[in-house]
Amino acid sequence: MDRLFQTEGTSKTMRKFWRTAVAAAAVLTVATAAQAGDPDACKSVRLSDIGWTDITSTTAMTATLLKGLGYAPKIDQLSEEVTYTSMKKGDTDVFLGDWEPSMTSVRKPYVDEGSVVVLPDANLPQGAKYTLAVPQYTWDKGLKDFADLAKFKDSLQGKIYGIEPGNDGNGLILGLIKDNKDGLKDFQLVESSEQGMLAQVDRATRRNEDIVFLGWAPHPMNVKYKMAYLTGGDDSFGPDFGAAKVYTNERKGWAEQCPNAAKLVSNMKFSVDMENTWMDKILNGGEDPAKVASDWLKANPGALDTFLAGVTTFDGQPGTDAVKKSVGI
Repeated sequence: MDRLFQTEGTSKTMRKFWRTAVAAAAVLTVATAAQAGDPDACKSVRLSDIGWTDITSTTAMTATLLKGLGYAPKIDQLSEEVTYTSMKKGDTDVFLGDWEPSMTSVRKPYVDEGSVVVLPDANLPQGAKYTLAVPQYTWDKGLKDFADLAKFKDSLQGKIYGIEPGNDGNGLILGLIKDNKDGLKDFQLVESSEQGMLAQVDRATRRNEDIVFLGWAPHPMNVKYKMAYLTGGDDSFGPDFGAAKVYTNERKGWAEQCPNAAKLVSNMKFSVDMENTWMDKILNGGEDPAKVASDWLKANPGALDTFLAGVTTFDGQPGTDAVKKSVGI
């Protein structure tokens, strides 16, 4: 009988021991997960903005979320070529503006050597395009195709308006001129910036003058101006009016070093409607990109479920609560 009571008592003691051990393990697991985050070296996240309003807006949105998570994002205004050189040197971590296929030749050497990694899923998977465009009234006159440009040389003053020097679209135009494609050998590419080019478009449309320029979507220019895209650029800008996808690029090794921040970056997926809204407020409304991002998140808090899926704060705390507090939701 004593032996029976001893066995039962031992069994109760063991069960109590195991319950305590399991509970302790659960607490330890939660604590470990809460401390997942990223190492201190990842606190500063360096992003490149090449000065296109769509990339300015998506970069601002990403930086706003990073800031809310406790990171210290830094946005540098760099050209395409300098962006890739900077990523190779390890001075830039993330670039959200890889327009394909037009930028293939710019990124190719860096991707081939392994200094730049292209995320497999596009951050803007559909709806984008990039090619030459004209005002609707010029299109109505008969300038509808690349092959028509030479016939309109005089009214166009022999000029094609591009954006910043070193841009891939400018490079495509220069190639057309150099090769005398569609009789363009006597044309001149006018390089400035997105804002400078659009200022020329604005002036020409107010005067009802002919002009040909680099056009793309998403962009508020498609709403502000009555414009049309030229056919015939398949060999240079690609088919379907330069139909494009936009990809995110990262410097080699960054995702492995900073997995939590990299998870957020990989979650950043956009739509044409989203970007058109943001760009309109930045370009036409004169609003600060960071404010546009915060205001949009306040009005669309459900987007955080997608952007922050599987993401914690820098120090491993729940990400959604921190971002909501940061932007004032």
